[in-house]
Amino acid sequence: MLTNAPRGTKDILPQEISKWNYVENSFRNECLKNGFSEIRTPIFEHTELFKRGVGETTDIVQKEMYTFEDHGNRSITLKPEGTAPVVRAFLESKQYAETQPTKYFYNTSCYRYEKPQAGRLREFHQFGVEIFGTDSMLADVQVISLADDFLKKLGIKDLELRINSVGCPKCRAEYKEALRDYFRPHLNGLCDTCKDRFERNPMRIIDCKSPHDHELALGAPSILDYLCEECSEAFDDLKEGLDASGIEYIVDPTIVRGLDYYTKTAFEFVTNEIGAQGTVCGGGRYDNLIKEIGDQDIPGVGFGLGIERLLLLMEKTGASFPEPETMDALIITLGDDAKKHGIWLARELRSKGLKCDMDVMERNMKGQLKYADKKGYRYAVIIGDNELASGKCQLKDLKNSTQEDVSFDDLAEYLGK
Repeated sequence: MLTNAPRGTKDILPQEISKWNYVENSFRNECLKNGFSEIRTPIFEHTELFKRGVGETTDIVQKEMYTFEDHGNRSITLKPEGTAPVVRAFLESKQYAETQPTKYFYNTSCYRYEKPQAGRLREFHQFGVEIFGTDSMLADVQVISLADDFLKKLGIKDLELRINSVGCPKCRAEYKEALRDYFRPHLNGLCDTCKDRFERNPMRIIDCKSPHDHELALGAPSILDYLCEECSEAFDDLKEGLDASGIEYIVDPTIVRGLDYYTKTAFEFVTNEIGAQGTVCGGGRYDNLIKEIGDQDIPGVGFGLGIERLLLLMEKTGASFPEPETMDALIITLGDDAKKHGIWLARELRSKGLKCDMDVMERNMKGQLKYADKKGYRYAVIIGDNELASGKCQLKDLKNSTQEDVSFDDLAEYLGK
């Protein structure tokens, strides 16, 4: 057991990390271009934050959170999602007193206890963006546009954007009664979780993963028929903004998202390439979340995007990744004096921005050359007594199998070219 990672976790090994760096840097660049600033929040929070923010009727709170008591008898939870901690940080730092809107992005680890499957782990990593301080649909269009641009620039194709409005507390009250009227004759056939949801939040039944309940929910009333005037106008504004952006979408009334805090806009980018769990990116508006967590009545909108699922999709659809960066040179030394000079030379080349190393296994020359070739070094810098005397090293091009003498003084400039 000591050499097995806990179920639902996965090591990110050096041969995979270049892909992670690529998508992380791409996401960061896209966010910075859109005027977002990076935020980092703790890996654990007080449990009450997620009960109030995420919602006690959600699967996350009811079944999936990693919750424990610390040595001070405080209930602590490893964060299962990124938005609530960002809201807490926004309130605690009083950023609402600054000029609005506030625009954050993050890259964080999250934890949920659920059955591991392709693209869904118990420890997973999530990109996210949040805009606080405006109820304009321009903000909703921007976060959707950012996600669309990011996914397309990674070369991902055949994605569908599905949008819906989940209304506000005012129009949802009438809609929930309509749902109860619809599901009441079928109540005994619902799963135990949905029986509990029936009174507390029947909208969650639409999101149930049980095949029977999911099939039944397809005939349920549509939220779009119950929207109040304000929510209906907001949804029209959203569609007009997406049309103006040239972003194609499908209106899907079954999208309610898995978190209780959403209001008005709900959206998902969906694919059929990674099995049943096809949502790659999901988000929406949450105008009551900040008030629920703190005392400030401030609207917000954002999205979350699972990195493991994103990489799985890229690999399945043949999206290209940049070649991993290789080392510039391995310094090969023969003799004690050459070894000392090699130690100095390695630091000198690194100070000039070059990637170089020495063989710390102290193999013979043949072994060092074999190692350099296997690890993908471009050059071998060979130093022995003759080279020290002449002031020139032997520079072997491992790609083209050529060799020439280069003075130590000119070596950094030569490699830099």
